[in-house]
Amino acid sequence: MTTIEVTTSADGRVRVENCVTSGTFSLDGGTWEVDNNVWIVGDDDECFVIDPAHDPQAVAEAVDGRTVKRILLTHGHDDHIRAALDTARLIGGQTHLNPSDRMLWDAVHPDTAPDHGLADGDVFELGGITLTVLSTPGHSPGSVCLYSPELGVVFSGDTLFQGGPGATGRSYSDFPTIVDSIRERLLPLPQETVVLTGHGDSTLIGAEAGDVEEWLARGH
Repeated sequence: MTTIEVTTSADGRVRVENCVTSGTFSLDGGTWEVDNNVWIVGDDDECFVIDPAHDPQAVAEAVDGRTVKRILLTHGHDDHIRAALDTARLIGGQTHLNPSDRMLWDAVHPDTAPDHGLADGDVFELGGITLTVLSTPGHSPGSVCLYSPELGVVFSGDTLFQGGPGATGRSYSDFPTIVDSIRERLLPLPQETVVLTGHGDSTLIGAEAGDVEEWLARGH
């Protein structure tokens, strides 16, 4: 597990921790092996958990006994949500998902609803920092990112990666929509904002900002 420690504007200390878990992603009849970034944002006492994929026990070890205030899901693909209920039972915390991805959730958890929705502009607070929900459809209809100006980071889920947008070649996704989301909601953030992604390496808003025309030309 990698830990990025950032001082908050309130002179406290909030840790951003990255726990990488491995499993599969399935959609449209195909299944692929994937490694997922699970993000934990908190202090010594409490935390948020973002996208607790694949391995509830690994997430519980990373949480290390802290009070889980919220389990925030950036979108409803099964690699991001399949372990959400088992994780919630193990570590506590209530699940939040944008209702526009409810069809993806129901395909995995047909008998249990998420505890709460997520909507554009929702704000979650902890230890002097905030996470603001940015609606960024395209990878899925209900995809969101979570922006913390105090930490200088945006948790992009599968919307933006190092080198371009998330995949849009499967059901419920749309390439022009994801490009518009990135251009309108993410690229206006400060250029030094660190993009903490759902898979793979992090990047900077400024590193991706000049590449939109390239993405459009290649079509992905």
